[in-house]
Amino acid sequence: MDKALANLKKEELLTRLTNMDSLLIAFSGGVDSTFLLSMAHQALPGKILAATATSSIHPPWEIIHAKKFARKNGISHISFTSEEMNYPNFVANGPDRCYHCKKELFRSLYQIAAKNNLAYIAHGTNLDDLNDYRPGFKAAAEFKVIAPLLDSRMTKAEIRFLSKEMGLDNWNKPAQPCFATRIPYGDSITLDKLRMIRDAELFILQKGVKEVRVRHHNDVARIEVRPSELNIIMKDNLRNEIILRFRELGFKYISLDLEGYYSGKMNSSLDIST
Repeated sequence: MDKALANLKKEELLTRLTNMDSLLIAFSGGVDSTFLLSMAHQALPGKILAATATSSIHPPWEIIHAKKFARKNGISHISFTSEEMNYPNFVANGPDRCYHCKKELFRSLYQIAAKNNLAYIAHGTNLDDLNDYRPGFKAAAEFKVIAPLLDSRMTKAEIRFLSKEMGLDNWNKPAQPCFATRIPYGDSITLDKLRMIRDAELFILQKGVKEVRVRHHNDVARIEVRPSELNIIMKDNLRNEIILRFRELGFKYISLDLEGYYSGKMNSSLDIST
C-alpha cells in the first residue's frame, strides 16, 4: 500500500466532506463508518449526526462500541430500531435480501435526515466492497445515499492505515456484517436462528478467537474461523466446551469448516454475472 497516496485520498475526502452543508452518517461502529464519522466530525463540527440501527440482526457489541465512540468524541448520535423482520422479502432470504434490508434502513435514515434538516446521508462503503455481491448498492442509489469513501477511491487497507494514524482504537477490528449473512440463501430468517448465531459467535469470541462466523444450516452449525486460528478451536478443552454450549443453544451437529473464513464466502455459490 502506498502511504503517501492514502494520505492524499484522506485530504480529498476531507475536502469533499467540508463542501457539504450537513450530514447524517449510517454508523454501525465498524472500521469504515468509524473512520468516515471521524473525518466528518473534523470537516463539519456540529453539523453531523450519527445514526445506528439496532435490531436482532445487528451484533450488540458493535452497537455498544458505536455509542461509546460517539459519546467519547462529543458527536451527536441516535439509535433507532430497524424493522427487518417485519418485511417478508427480507425474511424469505433470497439473494436480494440485502437490497430489501438496506431499502428499509435508508428509508428510516431519510426520515431522520429530513426531521433534523440534514442535507446528505452517507454510508461507509469503500472501494473493496465493489469486489463482492452487494445488492444494497441499488437501495443506496434509490435514496441518493452517498459513499464518500468510495468516491475518494479508498481501499480497506488505506482506511485501516489512516485509522491507525488517527488513533482510532478499532482500526484493526475484523468486519462484522449482520447475522442474517450466516443463513444460506433460501432458508428463512427467524428470530430463533439469529439468537443462536449471536450467542454461538459471542461464546467463541470470548474464548480469544478474533474472527468467527457460525453458519446456521438448520440442525448443523458450521464454524468458520481464519485458517491461522483453526488450531485454537481444535484444542480439546475448547472443542468440548463449544460442543456443549452449541447443543445448549439448539444445534444438534457442530462442524468446523477446514477451508476457514474469507469475506464473501456465502456469496460464492451465486451466479451474479447478470
